[in-house]
Amino acid sequence: QLQLVESGGGVVQPGGSLRLSCTVSGSTLNAYTIGWFRQAPGKGREGVACITNSDGTTYYYDSVKGRSTISRDNAKNTVYLQLNGLKLEDTAAYYCAADSSHEYPATVPPMCVPQAYDYWGQGTQVTVSS
Repeated sequence: QLQLVESGGGVVQPGGSLRLSCTVSGSTLNAYTIGWFRQAPGKGREGVACITNSDGTTYYYDSVKGRSTISRDNAKNTVYLQLNGLKLEDTAAYYCAADSSHEYPATVPPMCVPQAYDYWGQGTQVTVSS
């Protein structure tokens, strides 16, 4: 059974940075497209960034585009989300998820909506506060 564990969340001031990690066990990371999603209190789960397993093509939502980077290290079974220039509105629980159902040819960006992902971690909290 595939398991995902997030880490790296915390409390940071506006403008600060965090690097979130998503470590996979129970299978090899290179079999899955991985996505990061977040959910703020009282709101639905929304996409942040996703990365394919075929060639690492990425997709970013406008809310984080230009100030975040998603990357994967298949040898370490880990996907990272670097968040820079954090804003108050970035406060949320951040989840990583694995897509085992879709295959993407090289250069084709992944679907980055929660419905496309089968396996989920428990989340890590990011709080941006002054």
